[in-house]
Amino acid sequence: MTVEGILQILLVLILMFLFGIPLGRYIYTIFSLQHSRMDRLFMPVERFLYRLIGVDSSVSMDWKAYLRALMLVNFVMLLFAYLIFRLQGRLPLNPDKIPGMSPALAFNTAASFITNTNWQNYAGETSMSYLGQMLGITFLQFTSAATGLVAAIAFVRAIVRSKTDNLGNFWVDIIRAHTRLLLPMSFLLACVLVALGVPETLQGAAIVHTLSGDVQVIARGPVASLEAIKQLGTNGGGFFNANSAHPYEDPTALTSVLEILAMGVTATGLIWTLGLFLKNRKQAIVLYVFLTAILMLGTFIIYGNEAAGNPLVHQAFGIHGPNMEGKEVRFGIPLTSLFTAATTAYTTGAVNAMHDSLMPISGLVPLLFMMFNVIFGGKGVGLLNILMFLIITVFLSGLMVGRTPEIFGKKIEAREVKLATVAMLVHPFVILVPTAIAIATQVGRASILNPGLHGFTEVLYAFTSAAANNGSAFAGLNGNTEFYNLVLGVVMLLGRYISILAMFAIAGSMILKPIIPASEGTLRTDTFSFGGVFVAVFVIVGALTFFPFLAIGPIGEQLQMMHTVSHIVH
Repeated sequence: MTVEGILQILLVLILMFLFGIPLGRYIYTIFSLQHSRMDRLFMPVERFLYRLIGVDSSVSMDWKAYLRALMLVNFVMLLFAYLIFRLQGRLPLNPDKIPGMSPALAFNTAASFITNTNWQNYAGETSMSYLGQMLGITFLQFTSAATGLVAAIAFVRAIVRSKTDNLGNFWVDIIRAHTRLLLPMSFLLACVLVALGVPETLQGAAIVHTLSGDVQVIARGPVASLEAIKQLGTNGGGFFNANSAHPYEDPTALTSVLEILAMGVTATGLIWTLGLFLKNRKQAIVLYVFLTAILMLGTFIIYGNEAAGNPLVHQAFGIHGPNMEGKEVRFGIPLTSLFTAATTAYTTGAVNAMHDSLMPISGLVPLLFMMFNVIFGGKGVGLLNILMFLIITVFLSGLMVGRTPEIFGKKIEAREVKLATVAMLVHPFVILVPTAIAIATQVGRASILNPGLHGFTEVLYAFTSAAANNGSAFAGLNGNTEFYNLVLGVVMLLGRYISILAMFAIAGSMILKPIIPASEGTLRTDTFSFGGVFVAVFVIVGALTFFPFLAIGPIGEQLQMMHTVSHIVH
């Protein structure tokens, strides 16, 4: 590691907070329905949309009505996207004559993008028409991000309100999420990306005659518009198979910095939004300190290991230097390390390097971040996971000190603890069970292209990414088979919606409870000592749950590599 590299990482993280905190304040203004100067611009558009879909914006919803609307909209969009992917070969905006997807791949892709996962078992430039990229992929990247955002906002309202059943109006929230946040931010970022060299066109692939007399086909399309919401919506699905390692998606170090900031700024801002809703900014500061510390620790672990290089190459061939396999020289090790950590901490899934080429301990970091699924997290759903673990931490802390568990002035009772436990346990269940099935069956093992412990890690990473709704891949695994398309699609849906269902049920219980004034017996959650306990809880839960699988995968691979190096030396 170098001082310059460390400063690069720290500077980007500082910029994240400089942009994230004001954005968090703006998000609070949007969803607390406060009047602002922007109402004159947005209200006419929103009123038109309310009339268009026949919605009374003054009607409030309880948790069941809010959840029904959310699930119904997502189900309809899932079917819509599936039909687009199946029929794209017969639909317009297909200058390169790309055929429709197979049923299993269309299901996987629709499930992936409706759940904000954006796992891709296809190469975008050769398997997706422009209509599919825009009306299927880009559209779902907006709506899935908005869905996670409004789900988190509805839960926060349940915490701060009392003796009512009013969670707000889903239709108002989802429209405001688009008109006031996602669309304006994406438009601005897309314009910046176009100015920095990212293409945006509806023309077909460019046919180029090279100096040597050969003919080269260069894929292009409406890349910048997809790229903007891909990062801002913590989506991650790329226009090209190489994702943000492709020069058309991420041409320079500057665009890479902008993409890192874009993927993290809203999730960072939502922590501040929570503090404003609670009227307790110290709560947000405590969460910022501990979550940022973990993100930085993971980044520097990756940076240190990749900068040190591969000891096998050093000993066997005498070649010293950083591990540049699978990386772009234009980004360098520091930005690659931060991108790798951030894309899994914020559950975005975009990659500017191939994670399959990371050193074993470097590859352990993104795996752990997705297994924890609480290091800031994705658009809205990350905040839901943080609140879920806060409930569990308060309950466990209350047991240890003999106090009645309370969080944000609301008592935690058996119903909330059971539902939070369900939300927590579904994550390891949909990771470990499918991984075991894939390794135990011939159809699952047939897709592994790298034998041994690394191949096992590739399978574990795939199901972890799907369950965490992250979407990044370790590669080296042929996911475009009927088995992986179907199983990964189901894992994505379960990983997304079971926890949302459980958290909404908790919201329905919490909103009816009175707010109890803080007293000397109250276990405060806005202290750094509680923040340490919070981190300890999810780290211990994660370690106890996943360590045996990690020991077979990246940890075992690291030990195997050290043994081989020792054998060469002696």
